Amino acid sequence: MAERNSTGLLMMMLEPTPAAAMTLPAEVREKLAELELELSEGDITQKGYEKKRGKLLAPYIPQTQGVDPSLQVDNRVQSSQAAQAVSKQHKTRAANSRDERFRSDLHTEAVQAALAKYKERKMPMPSKRRSVLVQSSVEACTPPDTSSASEDEGSLRRQGRTAASSTPYQAHPSVEHWFNRVIQGSSTSSSASSTSSHPGGRPHSTATTAAAATVLADLMAHTQLDNHSAPPDVTGLSERSVHVERPQMTSVRGVPRGYNHTSVLETADGRKVAGGVRRVDGVPVNSRVSSKIQQLLNTLKRPKRPPLREFFLDDFEELLDVQQPDPNQPKPEGTQMCPLDGEPLGVVTNWPPSLLASLQRWGTTQPKSPCLTALDNAGKPVYTLTYGKLWTRSLKLAYTLLNKLSSRNEPLLRPGDRVALVFPNNDPVMFMVAFYGCLLAELVPVPIEVPLTRKDAGSQQIGFLLGSCGVTLALTTDACQKGLPKAQTGEVATFKGWPRLLWFVTDGKHVVKPPKDWHPSIRDASNEIAYIEYKTSKEGSTMGITVSHSAMLAHCHALTQACGYTEAETITNVLDFKRDAGLWHGVLTSVMNRMHVISIPYSLMKVNPLSWIQKVHTYKARVAVVKSRDMHWSLLAQRDQRDISLSSLRMLIVADGANPWSISSCDAFLNVFQSRGLRAEVICPCASSAEAMTVAIRRPPEMGVPPPGKAVLSMSGLSYGVIRVDTEEKLSVLTVQDVGQVMPGALVCVVRVDGTPSLCQTDEVGEICVSSGTTGTSYFGLPGMTKNVFETIPVTASGTPISDRPFTRTSLLGFVGPDNLVFVVGKMDGLMVVSGRRHNADDVVATALAVEPMKFVYRGRIAVFSVSVLHDERIVVVAEQRPDASEEDSFQWMSRVLQAIDSIHQVGVYCLALVPANTLPKAPLGGIHISETKQRFLEGALHPCNVLMCPHTCVTNLPKPRQKQPGTEVGPASMIVGNLVAGKRIAQACGRDVTQLEDNDQFLYMQDVLQWRAQATPDHPLFLLLNAKGTVASTASCLQLHKRAERVAVALMEKGRLNTGDHVALVYPPGIDLIATFYGCLYAGCVPVTVRPPHSQNLATTLPTVKMIVEVSKSVCILTTQAIMKLLKSKEAAAAVDVKSWPTVLDTDDLPRKRPGQIYKPPTPEMLAYLDFSVSTTGILAGVKMSHAATSALCRSIKLQCELYPSRQIAICLDPYCGLGFALWCLCSVYSGHQSILVPPLELESNVSLWLAAVSQYKVRVTFCSYSVMEMCTKGLGSQTEALKMRNINLSCVRTCMVVAEERPRIALTQSFSKIFKDLGLSARAVSTTFGCRVNVAICLQGTAGPDPTTVYLDMRALRHDRVRLVERGSPHSLPLMESGKILPGVKVIIANTETKGPLGDSHLGEIWVSSPHNATGYYTVYGEEALHADHFSTRLSFGDTQTVWARTGYLGFLRRTELTDACGERHDALYVVGSLDETLELRGMRYHPIDIETSVIRSHKSIAECAVFTWTNLLVVVVELEGSEQEALDLVALVTNVVLEEHYLIVGVVVVVDPGVIPINSRGEKQRMHLRDGFLADQLDPIYVAYNM
Repeated sequence: MAERNSTGLLMMMLEPTPAAAMTLPAEVREKLAELELELSEGDITQKGYEKKRGKLLAPYIPQTQGVDPSLQVDNRVQSSQAAQAVSKQHKTRAANSRDERFRSDLHTEAVQAALAKYKERKMPMPSKRRSVLVQSSVEACTPPDTSSASEDEGSLRRQGRTAASSTPYQAHPSVEHWFNRVIQGSSTSSSASSTSSHPGGRPHSTATTAAAATVLADLMAHTQLDNHSAPPDVTGLSERSVHVERPQMTSVRGVPRGYNHTSVLETADGRKVAGGVRRVDGVPVNSRVSSKIQQLLNTLKRPKRPPLREFFLDDFEELLDVQQPDPNQPKPEGTQMCPLDGEPLGVVTNWPPSLLASLQRWGTTQPKSPCLTALDNAGKPVYTLTYGKLWTRSLKLAYTLLNKLSSRNEPLLRPGDRVALVFPNNDPVMFMVAFYGCLLAELVPVPIEVPLTRKDAGSQQIGFLLGSCGVTLALTTDACQKGLPKAQTGEVATFKGWPRLLWFVTDGKHVVKPPKDWHPSIRDASNEIAYIEYKTSKEGSTMGITVSHSAMLAHCHALTQACGYTEAETITNVLDFKRDAGLWHGVLTSVMNRMHVISIPYSLMKVNPLSWIQKVHTYKARVAVVKSRDMHWSLLAQRDQRDISLSSLRMLIVADGANPWSISSCDAFLNVFQSRGLRAEVICPCASSAEAMTVAIRRPPEMGVPPPGKAVLSMSGLSYGVIRVDTEEKLSVLTVQDVGQVMPGALVCVVRVDGTPSLCQTDEVGEICVSSGTTGTSYFGLPGMTKNVFETIPVTASGTPISDRPFTRTSLLGFVGPDNLVFVVGKMDGLMVVSGRRHNADDVVATALAVEPMKFVYRGRIAVFSVSVLHDERIVVVAEQRPDASEEDSFQWMSRVLQAIDSIHQVGVYCLALVPANTLPKAPLGGIHISETKQRFLEGALHPCNVLMCPHTCVTNLPKPRQKQPGTEVGPASMIVGNLVAGKRIAQACGRDVTQLEDNDQFLYMQDVLQWRAQATPDHPLFLLLNAKGTVASTASCLQLHKRAERVAVALMEKGRLNTGDHVALVYPPGIDLIATFYGCLYAGCVPVTVRPPHSQNLATTLPTVKMIVEVSKSVCILTTQAIMKLLKSKEAAAAVDVKSWPTVLDTDDLPRKRPGQIYKPPTPEMLAYLDFSVSTTGILAGVKMSHAATSALCRSIKLQCELYPSRQIAICLDPYCGLGFALWCLCSVYSGHQSILVPPLELESNVSLWLAAVSQYKVRVTFCSYSVMEMCTKGLGSQTEALKMRNINLSCVRTCMVVAEERPRIALTQSFSKIFKDLGLSARAVSTTFGCRVNVAICLQGTAGPDPTTVYLDMRALRHDRVRLVERGSPHSLPLMESGKILPGVKVIIANTETKGPLGDSHLGEIWVSSPHNATGYYTVYGEEALHADHFSTRLSFGDTQTVWARTGYLGFLRRTELTDACGERHDALYVVGSLDETLELRGMRYHPIDIETSVIRSHKSIAECAVFTWTNLLVVVVELEGSEQEALDLVALVTNVVLEEHYLIVGVVVVVDPGVIPINSRGEKQRMHLRDGFLADQLDPIYVAYNM
């Protein structure tokens, strides 16, 4: 490119710039260059680099006192450079500090200009806990919640920016690239002040212009927003925000864990009761998190892509948007291409009949002729192999392999067997001998890399290849064999996925001389396999490409003719000699022509990148085979060696000339070495692929070929597969050079990439296909793939084949340009098709590398690949971050990379991740192993230290948000008619009738029942309380309980001076005291309220809840134990609540033995018996009123359902404070007379097997537990069933084990519980769930009779639309749902439409309404808001049966009539609970249940222990608990985002990674998502990492 060659551009070199470098001795400059190289390859840390560099330069620096020498260098450099900037000889220097192979200056300018277009957009920077900041410097450790700039600094920066942007740089279109050369990686920012001259002679300050060219310099510096830009639904009223320290505490079951979330609770009427903090919507207003979310919202509000077209919307299904072709996209307009013929293969008179024949000829007639010179790491020749030696050593090896290796007296190898060649890259001699030895023995060599560790990247795939090729023997050198990992036996270890191999060392002492009469058979070249070359596909699988003897010979012939090779020429080879061009030129064709190969090992190139140029000079080599990387390296290391001359070169073959970035290396290299005798026309790029071998090569100048071509193509056109020539001034262009002409004797055409291989038009990009005798023949052992690739038949537009010869697909994308020159613009492997447009991974890498400043990432260490998410490819960029990059810097670099790629390629990056230095998997010769990197990314094993996900900008194919159609509501009449027509019955069901009365059913009051039992059966045991050891802590018989209740009643009347109807709070640990005081209150005519006591280790969190229930319930007295009484009034309590405002507190530990004068009789059963308070999962504290009638009706229903009689025993492991747990613990035993074995769930913390041991010991038939208890047993005892058997724990007695819950049954948990304890005799049918809620604490309960609970599978997508669609088990998007037990006697259930309040049909989703004698009578609210009360507790249907009064449960579910029959012989109606309406998330017009999203997320990575989701201002926030090391935290971000997109069609807005135990859980084991939300927004979670998805 013109600009790059000689516009007198001053390109600064690495740190000592050329100007200063002049004053340094040559060896110092050489060492500096080596250092720089090591750094760019990631072989040395930044710190080590600076230290060594400082040492090298120290002697040449005039020491200023007290200044770090490494800082001084820079100032020195700049001043001297400014002085010499204009000196003539440096005008043409094109050495450049950035990765030349990935770079054209044009590209950098394009990127700069693109970035300058973006006005400053603030994105919220992720926040990270300190310990996660990977090896970061001190400045990077500013705690994430404070911006790292102080106020004045911020204002300074802002001024600086405006000043910079007003510089007149726009006036000079070419100014920018002067300033892109700011010195790299300098240890201070002073480098930015260097000046450089301009054609107009006006010096500019780089500092200002660099700022101007990158107006985004400060893009992410201040992510802190001021308070007034808080989120829209939160006004800025807050006077103060209270930050509460996280108490250090152990997690306690049932105690919401971790942070002060209870300071905000809602009372049932929706008012928030907050501990002295003024909040709006439960969020302290000026919180940091909310300002970041606000920023995120602001970023997302910007229109990003043109609006999408209308989607097809089937009424039922959400359809993913199908990408429609853009009507304005460029279309190919050329004529159909004609297949291109190479010149015919010349006839050579003495051409040998096979490659081995020519080896024999040269080995016998020219034995002294040099064949191969090997060099050591110092560049000294170690050994020169002559043709005579090659011949004799290969013969010895062939004889040994065939005759001296045997197993069980059978020869180990037969002709045609495959043999692995495992040789290091610095030993070409041994490799060559082994290769030809195998060919002479008619064995098939399979050259592979040396495995260094048992877990090399891609090593398993190589093993698979060896296995499929049936390899049993590996040849290697002595030194290499010693270095391989060994097993304990001393033999070479078996690598993962490898077959068992015998290792044979080919060094001289192991091979024997063949007898005089033994001769190898040297046949003419046939179609037998000669060798197998391995290739790794885009997906990471390894294939073996078979090359026949005839193809090998023909390829040598074609190369000889195309390159004009002559006998005894000298050639320098820098490439890997085991495969590809290194093998074809340096091992095969060279022997054909008796050439002398100078082999330059990779290890020498790393030490001395100039070595190959020196060897060309020393040996007067005519040909050199290199990659653009080698040219780039030699530029970095060039020294003023006057004596180097490249004039002997007639051909410099650039093996990867097909790469889009090779042109910049070629140009820059020519610029520098033209003065050393390099002629422009000797640079010969070539294109090749493993399948087709050499496809095209630029001929050397003496062949009289047309001049080389260059094309400047529009990137946008290329993305549509169309060639559009553009001007170099444009931003998004790709400049490519030709790769010469087609190979002799080949026929080449370009076919469409997808579908039928039809010929492309002349201006269309397609896959190049070759038909010739010089290509590979198959993928070994893969006939199907072979047919697709090696036997393609291209057809014309009309469908007729263009030739009867099969073609081989080369996997190169390109076109044929003018003069029949071949151009390559990309590879199939790097092709990423996003929304129908094609992008090339290499081009994206080039753009990322052109983003200044490069000092945050290592140059050669960027991987770009695509992953498939939601039916489209998504681009992922992974780079290695330098250890000294600060968080701010790298985040800024990341955001600029995103913008650059967006601007130049018009494609969004889905995920950009930075990983610590040297952690990406390496390919054998240095580069990155892309497929392995992709694999790690998808498995969550990449461990990045920074991640930026942009699903909002990339994912444009989501289904259309659902909109409710206005005016199409179905009216009542049509609804009923519709049901009848469809044959659907109205979804209504009821439990058994409760008319038959028994002995104690005449009692309407619980206190009467207890008195009656105390007289009738005084000594009958009712309760048995177990402690953690499993021994009985206390018991109570009917009489004992009655007596204790009487004493409590006396104390209430005498000590407490309470009146009838007063409310009394009972604050007791689970036990018999709680039960006795409950009945004591009833005896005294008071209304009891049971309250969970505060936890002594966690008062700050638990005490406010106690205080609030006491206040909201208007309790005038607290009954408790002495210990808790002390706690309530302690100093620690005073820190959490106002202890002076407690009502009277009485302890009931030592009460006098007195009897009350009389026991209170309520006038009517409708009077209030007790209050039941509970915090719902949405954080609302609701107390419901239970009348005496409802209380006894509840007990009667449970008694009938579970067949409870005085002779029965049941075990209860539940909390006794609310809902069904309270009823079972305090009421049912007294009513039915059965004995309850009470197991407090808290005791399981110290003895997990307590509950199951009790069940087994007492041979209990019916037991109740909560999900948290079941989870503790599953996790804690899962691996100990054998030990439990030894203790004789047997669960075969259990008929029903019921989980008490107010949620959808957790089917995975109940199933794993059943599975684990099946070994202990637990029946598979025993476990079931119950369902209750605030309006009715027990609606369903499995009981002892009746059919087993059924499970159905729902389509999750239909569920989002509030529809029930049953599918087969295992179908995609299916959700298993278990019936929630049987409906209790006396309970009627109907399903109603949430909006119209009309009845729904069978299997329709709606709200569950319930009518029963034990419904609660209403909320106990502070102001008694009747509207709320009426709505929830007494609702009528809008049509149909409008008489019955129903209570609304607030849960969605459906009824389904099953084929089973219940106890009365009727068909059984099953009730399925889907989830709470309050919990559902309304997103994109659809209804999501958090548990479904959470289940997907937990499944996405093994380290996610728990997950909770909630929404905030329409953003979906996902909180995950990380079980594992903190370095895994950032792996979760992408996996969580992927799985929610794939399975739920939702974009996650924020991913929060926290420690285990942070998600608060209530006593029933339900997640308190709203508390979590408040804690997150108030910044109290202490998260490990918070990622804001863009």
